[in-house]
Parts: sequence; C-alpha cells; structure tokens
Amino acid sequence: MAGLAFGPRDQYRCRRSITNRRGPMPKVVRRRSLAAALAVSLIACSASRSWATTPDTVDPKGLIVLMRHAEAPGVGDPPHFQLRDCATQRNLDANGREQARRTGDLLRKVAGRPAVVYSSQWCRCLETARLLEIGPVQELPVLNSFFERRDEQAAQIASLRRFLAGLPADGAPVVLVTHQVVVTALTGVFPASGEAVLLRANGTGEPAIEGRKKVEGSK
Repeated sequence: MAGLAFGPRDQYRCRRSITNRRGPMPKVVRRRSLAAALAVSLIACSASRSWATTPDTVDPKGLIVLMRHAEAPGVGDPPHFQLRDCATQRNLDANGREQARRTGDLLRKVAGRPAVVYSSQWCRCLETARLLEIGPVQELPVLNSFFERRDEQAAQIASLRRFLAGLPADGAPVVLVTHQVVVTALTGVFPASGEAVLLRANGTGEPAIEGRKKVEGSK
C-alpha cells in the first residue's frame, strides 16, 4: 500500500530545532529548557508522522506536489535530443505509464479536488502529467532538465523559487512534474521515478517539506 515517508531532511530539521541554541544558561534552566524544547520538537515531528499514513487528511490548500516523471529507462537523453521531437528523447515505457496512472489515483486522494498541473517540456514529463488526470497540463520551462547543462542550474532554480514564492498559501493544489536533478537541487531529496515530494506554499521560495509519496513499485 502506498504511503508517505518522513524524509531524512525533515528528521534533521527536527533535531536541529532542539540543538541549535546559543549562549550560556544556568544548568537547571538549561536542563528544563532542553527538556521543554525536546518535548515540543517531538510533538511537532510526531504530528508530521501522524498524517503520513492517512493521506485523506492532508490539507489541499497550498499543497505543492513536486514530482519526478514516471519510469523512463536510461539516463539523460540521446545526443541528438530535440525538445519537440519525442522520438529523440528518453520516454516512458509501459511500466512508467502504468506508474503514472496509479500515481494519479493516489494524488487525487491526497488533493481531494482538481489541481493546477505544470510540467517540464520534456516528453516523459508531459506524458506523466497527462496520465495523472488530475488537471489540465501547462508547460513550465523552469521545470526542464539541466542534466546536460549544469551551468544553467543556479539561474533556473532561482527562477523556480520565484515561481514558488508567488503561489498562495490558501490556493488550489499545484502539481509540478519535473526531473530528478530539479527536485534534488530544490529540496535535497533524491526521488525515485514517479516519486513526489509534498511541499506547503508559504509565500517564499523555500516551501516547507511535509513528506514524500510514491506508489508501490516505484524504483
């Protein structure tokens, strides 16, 4: 059964919140303060885990689903790659198309309503986005792969962060179908094919990471 994983970055955030404190304080106060901080942190972390196994309880307002395209055998793209010619690209196979459909079933349960869907202009991302059947698909160039053009990474991620900062915290769910390099550069997460990182819009270019979700069988 598909579930949501509480990633290592989130665990680090919880640990850091109780250890990143400066300045001396009396021993008794320090112990009490540390105990209180630990209790608050554990409650916060437990809350994140508590809804991780019940996707129907996820608040769709301000939800951002940052997803790697479904399974497409190979790495990168052929040397003769052309953006508008799918025959020159690495594409979804039958397993990838089925994975995209099942991911769509899962995301419809999570979002609870139609979403705004944006996709990289690569064929494997566009096909994944359409097979999700969760909303009309719009192309968004800042989601394109820079796997072969690492010199463009910084500028592209900066543009993507500006886009994310403009998403309303109380808006409709947004699904972003992109590539591993984009997901990793933005969040530090290395996603499997078809895996999604759940984010929460907060008016900044660094939306909060709330978890990860993938259908059974994702690699």
